[in-house]
Amino acid sequence: MTQIVVLPHVELCPDGAVIEAKPGASICDSLLDNGIAIEHACEKSCACTTCHVVIREGYEALDAAEEIEEDLLDKAWGLEPTSRLSCQARVAEVPLVIEIPRYTINMAKEGKR
Repeated sequence: MTQIVVLPHVELCPDGAVIEAKPGASICDSLLDNGIAIEHACEKSCACTTCHVVIREGYEALDAAEEIEEDLLDKAWGLEPTSRLSCQARVAEVPLVIEIPRYTINMAKEGKR
């Protein structure tokens, strides 16, 4: 199991959390399995940016993002060099520290197409 430290998020995880994740599982599934209700509007199909996270530690241990993920990340709110879509980033054997951005862009929820 790999440790993921989730930094505090006002709505989803006010006190932060330390969770255990199976290597090979997505960060999104790992968060959801541990009661952290990260948004995932496209049902984890790499078609939106609602599950955007910033990897604060351990980024270099993750497999590189594929082109489709990188294209979507360009549309994410608060994009940083270590941003990933949590539905696409797979946990490795290296501990991670992640931050869930305060805001997300959800076009369907906001009535835009």
